[in-house]
Amino acid sequence: MNRKVTRALLITGIFAVAVVGAIGLSQMKPPLQTRDMPDAAPLVEVMTLQSYDASFRIDSQGTVRPRTETVLSAEISGAIVRLSPKFVVGGVFRKGEELLRIDPTNYDVAVDRARAMLAQRQIEYDGAVRLRDQGYRAEAEFASAAAALAAAKADLVNAERNLERTRISLPYDGIVRAKGADLGQYVNPGTRLGVTFATDIAEVRLPLTDQDLAFIELPDATAIRETGRAEGPEVLLSAIREGRPQSWSARIVRTEGVVDESSRVTYAVAEIIDPYRLNTINSGVEPLPVGTFVAAEILGRTVSDIVRVPRSALRANSQLLFVDDEDTLRIRSVDILRADSKYAYLHGGAAAGDRISLTTIESPLNGMRVRANASQGDDSERLAEAERQ
Repeated sequence: MNRKVTRALLITGIFAVAVVGAIGLSQMKPPLQTRDMPDAAPLVEVMTLQSYDASFRIDSQGTVRPRTETVLSAEISGAIVRLSPKFVVGGVFRKGEELLRIDPTNYDVAVDRARAMLAQRQIEYDGAVRLRDQGYRAEAEFASAAAALAAAKADLVNAERNLERTRISLPYDGIVRAKGADLGQYVNPGTRLGVTFATDIAEVRLPLTDQDLAFIELPDATAIRETGRAEGPEVLLSAIREGRPQSWSARIVRTEGVVDESSRVTYAVAEIIDPYRLNTINSGVEPLPVGTFVAAEILGRTVSDIVRVPRSALRANSQLLFVDDEDTLRIRSVDILRADSKYAYLHGGAAAGDRISLTTIESPLNGMRVRANASQGDDSERLAEAERQ
């Protein structure tokens, strides 16, 4: 019995020592370190919207063409006996300068003959007047002499006009675009001699869609009825010339007054003064040759109190991710007034002071919590930085 008691006490002592040791060891264990779980909300870059006055610029394009172009045709027959060295493709000539001459010999003779006939008819008429006054001639004979004198005067005018037609010149400074006749060639009335155009003014036809017309103040028919032109919006033309980008100033002066049936666009006509810089000294602007394809930027209307956002911030073309005061997402549709490659201009669905996310989020949900970027700037700062880039 004592032996059993002793064993039980021994076992109990062992357990007691183990418990005490475990408690002692637990007291010696360093305290557990805790750390905060990272916030799983996505970090987004936020922009605060502001309203301002936007001046729209409408993009278009077209080909430079002359305002005045002439197809030269012979009005009389004869051989070409003189040709100006400027009557070549690309030749530059001045107003009234002779470009070619048709043989005038026959027409000089015709003028002399008409003058002689006129002198004879004048003598006959004067005699008829004297005889009528003396009562020796009837009224019918006087009328016949008067008619013959009038016909002789008309023949002289016609002969002199034909003589003038032997000299081919134009009433403007211009350039020869095409040459259709040469020295020694015999021409008849209607024979094509060449094509020229004036260098004082060139034009560009600029196609505009119906949406574009809402932002441009184009001259109407009433404004151009008196002079054929009006002062419309300014236009900046640009093209690559001699391997470098060049620009030229122009102005819209009229529209063509109809909507193109095939493309449904309206053509506005921009005017360029002195495109070849023949009358402009040291302007620093390169010539703009006819036939150049140019891009056009038209100064449009100014719209007040409008919001502009980067085009990249739009989702599904008309949605924005708004960030409310509690840093949660709100997906809303907006009304887009106009959009270009960089920006979208809003006139509904967003207001100054709203915050939007510029960061692309996969599968965003309404009410999703986000972390707004601490270094957020306002609308004007961000857009100015984007323009500089």
